[in-house]
Amino acid sequence: MARADPRVVAGALIGSVALGPGDRWADLDLGFGVGDGVSPADVLADWTPRLEAEWDAVHLFDLPSGAAIYRVFLFPGALQVDLSFAPAAQFGARGPKFKLLFGRAGNPPALAAPPGPSSLFGLGVHHAVRARFCVARGRLWQAQYWIGELREIGLTLACLQRGLEVRQGRGYDRLSPEVLAPFADALVRSVDRPELLRALGAAIDRLLREAGDAQVLASRLAPQLTALTAANFGDGTD
Repeated sequence: MARADPRVVAGALIGSVALGPGDRWADLDLGFGVGDGVSPADVLADWTPRLEAEWDAVHLFDLPSGAAIYRVFLFPGALQVDLSFAPAAQFGARGPKFKLLFGRAGNPPALAAPPGPSSLFGLGVHHAVRARFCVARGRLWQAQYWIGELREIGLTLACLQRGLEVRQGRGYDRLSPEVLAPFADALVRSVDRPELLRALGAAIDRLLREAGDAQVLASRLAPQLTALTAANFGDGTD
């Protein structure tokens, strides 16, 4: 389709399949550059009905990124296909997972740097505080949401310390069993106050222990964080 469309001037494999065959569960990421004066949205508007009619694809959602658009489809057999279209000048490799198939690659703008340890730790503190306030207000389902988000921050920090990929949990399963095992205690097993406070305490413990380069910040905030799990927190007696 891309080679036959005169608006498309370049194409590439992106993601894990750009470096190898992947496995039966790998999704397919294809990126395309479009010519001057061509709107990526217009190309997608033409391609989508054809993919739906010929391949029984289902359009799930779009992710705009600057001048580029990523459109995610689900094909039969639970095959996820991600198509991205960008102006030719912004089409190119943003990392090692890029294999040019035809045309020429341009110079895309650099991706924003991921948050560093201190920013991640600070975000985790925010989540811990929000979780405790939700428990106090009786918003127990919302509390379990924030505890889950806090646990993810701790796991991300653990990956960051060990040089593992941090996006979308991709490094979690490469952490050692000794590192992962305590995180299981931060899983919420039931939505009631004692259990939420227990899981919150475990998640806070992991956040503090995996602070890494944010250790100075962790040391300053540790007393406040550990106080959050007290049953009488906020009632004037703690």
